[in-house]
Amino acid sequence: MSQPSLSFTPEEEALIQQEYQALLSDYIASPHRKKTEIIDQAFRLACHAHGLVRRRSGEPYILHPIAVARIVCKEIGLGSTSICSALLHDVVEDTEYTVEDIRRGFGDKIARIVEGLTKISTEQVPQSIDSLQAQNIRKLLLTIGDDARVILIKIADRLHNMRTLSSMKPEKQLKIAGETSFFYAPLADRLGLFSIKTELEDLSFRYEHPEAYEEILRKVRETEAGREDLFQRFAAPLKARLDSMEISYEMKTRVKGCFSIWRKMQLKGIPFEEVYDLFAVRIIFESNDGYPEKNRCWDIYTAITETYRNRPDRLRDWISTPKGNGYQALHLTVLGPDAQWIEVQIRSRRMDEIAEKGLAAHWRYKNSTVEEDHELEAWLDTIREVLNHPDSKGMEFLNTIHLSLYAHDITAFTPKGRPITLPINASVLDFAYAVHTNLGDTCIGAKVNHKVLPLSHRLSNGDQVEILTSKMTQPEAAWLDYVTTAYAKVKIEAALRRRQREAIALGEELLTQELRKHGETLSSSLLDRLTYLYHFDKPDTFLRHIGEGTFTFPEDFKQALQNKGANRGGNRMTRAITSLFGSKERGEGQPVVGSVSPAVIDRTRPYELQEQDGRLNYHIAPCCHPIPGDDALGILADNGQIIVHRRSCPEATRYKTAQGDRLISTTWGLHYTPRFETTLVVRGIDSKGLLNVITQVLLEDFKVSISEIHMLAHEGIFEGKISIQVLSSHQVEAICQILRRNKAIHEAYRLSELNPV
Repeated sequence: MSQPSLSFTPEEEALIQQEYQALLSDYIASPHRKKTEIIDQAFRLACHAHGLVRRRSGEPYILHPIAVARIVCKEIGLGSTSICSALLHDVVEDTEYTVEDIRRGFGDKIARIVEGLTKISTEQVPQSIDSLQAQNIRKLLLTIGDDARVILIKIADRLHNMRTLSSMKPEKQLKIAGETSFFYAPLADRLGLFSIKTELEDLSFRYEHPEAYEEILRKVRETEAGREDLFQRFAAPLKARLDSMEISYEMKTRVKGCFSIWRKMQLKGIPFEEVYDLFAVRIIFESNDGYPEKNRCWDIYTAITETYRNRPDRLRDWISTPKGNGYQALHLTVLGPDAQWIEVQIRSRRMDEIAEKGLAAHWRYKNSTVEEDHELEAWLDTIREVLNHPDSKGMEFLNTIHLSLYAHDITAFTPKGRPITLPINASVLDFAYAVHTNLGDTCIGAKVNHKVLPLSHRLSNGDQVEILTSKMTQPEAAWLDYVTTAYAKVKIEAALRRRQREAIALGEELLTQELRKHGETLSSSLLDRLTYLYHFDKPDTFLRHIGEGTFTFPEDFKQALQNKGANRGGNRMTRAITSLFGSKERGEGQPVVGSVSPAVIDRTRPYELQEQDGRLNYHIAPCCHPIPGDDALGILADNGQIIVHRRSCPEATRYKTAQGDRLISTTWGLHYTPRFETTLVVRGIDSKGLLNVITQVLLEDFKVSISEIHMLAHEGIFEGKISIQVLSSHQVEAICQILRRNKAIHEAYRLSELNPV
């Protein structure tokens, strides 16, 4: 937000009135009861409160709440209460008006929504808080059980901010885009706002990977004419068949979002030209004649499969079992003209409205009950479980919330036939916790379809699961790697924290006994000195390791007490223990930095990543191994050093969401030494001398060093992974292009965190 101007120009005043009238037109055209007087009152108060303030882009600030209100009304489908709240959503946060002022003028309902939309300021939280962003998300989620409109208006606010993000500084763009892709886009999807979710993903992608976004957008536009021609030829026989059935329907195409296309390219390691499901055909039928929607969906399915060859393994029935966000439709894939596989989506007008505007738009403030409300209630239960653990750190809290945002995709059954809905890739352990917490805590495995399998086994749709338990079993830290549901993660962490508290109490008792042997009494100052002496980050960590038996008192313990900390290094056993446990305890989740000197940061321009005198002025993140040419960002560590991540790295995305003030906009500078390790994946037809051909390209043509080679041939097909030292991502792409020219090599691409093999 910029400083107020002396006045708006006549053109700006006209634009404000034009946008406000467009909002009223959207509202009058909606099915809601018409309460234009209260909307006009909210508009006049917002105009007075924001005055002549401008946004960073230079436009009058009042245009932002008007735009948010239009999204709330037209794209989400909410009524006058939400429109007023959207118009007033920044008034309490940015002006002298208070929540009480809003309550006196508009009533308690609008005041509560505006209060829920008001961010927590730095003055309202303790200095020790690790993430103000996480606290704001926590506050936002706390309101959802009372009134979901808070969340929906916040999503509309984020959508408009993303649409106008170009005026922000680069690091601010990365922070907001990362937060959007990590939290707001999945949240929109969880609430059934499919169109908004797709736009949020694409806008985030545009700022995080601008070159890839522009390239995919260009190719989508170039293939538009060909897609339209294919659609017309595909639709002609279907229209004739459906018309003969006297069905009232609409048939149209939906093009995959740029982000979805790019993600598929990354996951499968394929070029744009091999993304075959670039578009889908959507058939939306009217259902006002009393004929059951489900029956009509299957009637249309029969008509399609009698016209085109069906691919049975691609049938998705979300009519019988809707997705967790309320989505209902019948999806099938058929072989269309030119031998191309085409996805067809069949849904009623009601299903289409829920799919586009979200089940949440009909939820909580309608007199009628929506059939799928139980799914949202189940999700709310999970959110409440997460929020009931306020001791979670910011990053840990956001990771858990992120897990909870994905709609359920599979259904498994208990031995008695009770259905349990879970996310795709859910494990036996997820299933156990979904049935009952005690079942999860004592789980040792399961009989899946009468076959005994470990608790890490990933379930498939339709599995019958009988959980096996043992009273001797208790949750372990390794279990966190097996679960995908937020509920299971929260319960495992709660059990681990409970055991940690028990270990700390036992450690304190054992330390007291040991000190008593040497004539000492445990005090806070002595505990602090011993914690420092033996390289632990805090007293509780030291006591916990004593209680768990991972720290044993060294032979020179008495001498260490008498020397008052002179022997800070401890004995060899202590050093071994602290090297295994202590270093991680000091700052879990913090980037590890090397010997490079702390950087001098000028936030007014991108930080140049370069090699100087054989050394880098930054540190490479070990989680994603960025190389020059990658879309990258910097994270400022506590010691002033810059840790560089790939923008698509999940760890970097978490930082963007939890600690956006640490982000540094970066640009690649000059590098002279091929020191950046990356891995190539190659696949194709096994042939004599192929390995020699590959190594010749790498060693002779490009003169790169090979760190490691793994090659496997089976039944005439080979697959290999090759680790090499390179200069840049451009060199990697050039190598892959040369390798793909060989007729025996069908695939050659760089392994990334998005496409693990």
